Amino acid sequence: MADLDGLKVAHDYHVDEPFANDKGFYVKGANSLDWGMKKHLSNIFNPKSGNTVMFAFDHGYFMGATAGLERLDLLLPKLAPYVDCFMGTRGAIRSCVPPEITKAIALRTTSGSSMLQADLSHECIAVDVEDAIRMNADCMAVQTFIGGDGQLSSIDNLSQTINAGFRYSIPTLGVCAVGKDMERTPRFFKLATRIIAEMGCQMVKTYDCEDFEEVVAACPVPIVVAGGKKLPEKDALHLAYDVIRKGAHGVDMGRNIFQSTHPIEMAQCVNKIVHDGYTDAEAWEMFQDIAK
Repeated sequence: MADLDGLKVAHDYHVDEPFANDKGFYVKGANSLDWGMKKHLSNIFNPKSGNTVMFAFDHGYFMGATAGLERLDLLLPKLAPYVDCFMGTRGAIRSCVPPEITKAIALRTTSGSSMLQADLSHECIAVDVEDAIRMNADCMAVQTFIGGDGQLSSIDNLSQTINAGFRYSIPTLGVCAVGKDMERTPRFFKLATRIIAEMGCQMVKTYDCEDFEEVVAACPVPIVVAGGKKLPEKDALHLAYDVIRKGAHGVDMGRNIFQSTHPIEMAQCVNKIVHDGYTDAEAWEMFQDIAK
């Protein structure tokens, strides 16, 4: 049994020291992966900046027709020039993303919950790895509920997906879920992101928090930060700037793009922060200039 009484929270994160095992390939923690994995990761993470702008539109798999995502067929082609990776379900991707758009695909592969339920933590693997191969997915995204009632089954989903991904050289994105009853503290995110990474996934999607630099330092694979609830555009740009400055390798903006009054312009400004080193102030000034 684990000695819970004697468990001490580690503090020596060496946040000022860069990740050590990065010789030969630029994506954090991917140095020892095979060519196929690295090729998919290079589709997701820009080789020049090392970062990614993901656009999440998988909300419909449990929320239905979310405000701002009613017409994916009209929105997604307009956003394509400013994002690196589309994150969605196979139904939405096949029906609404023209195949000539050559952006990376993060394929949502777990499902089983809906907003009609109080507990969203019980999911199953809904997409076979063979379909991910047919769709030329660059990674498979698995919702993982650390601390939730469905923790065991979600870790099983994650493990099965990682195993299948290694067989066919497809990376796995472990998505750190935060339910309404789950804490959103630095200690929780350090725990959750590290558990997800230790299972073997190649990247983790999580949320911003206090002491975020320590969360990044303790996670041996790239962290992509979810935008979360809709924020005013100025605040969302600050979020993007702040997490990149603290070591995140990308943002996965959903509502903060598709529910913006000017979603295309918002995506352009986020892209400038993530890839071109814009500050939040510079990006906000740009947004005010082009969102007219």
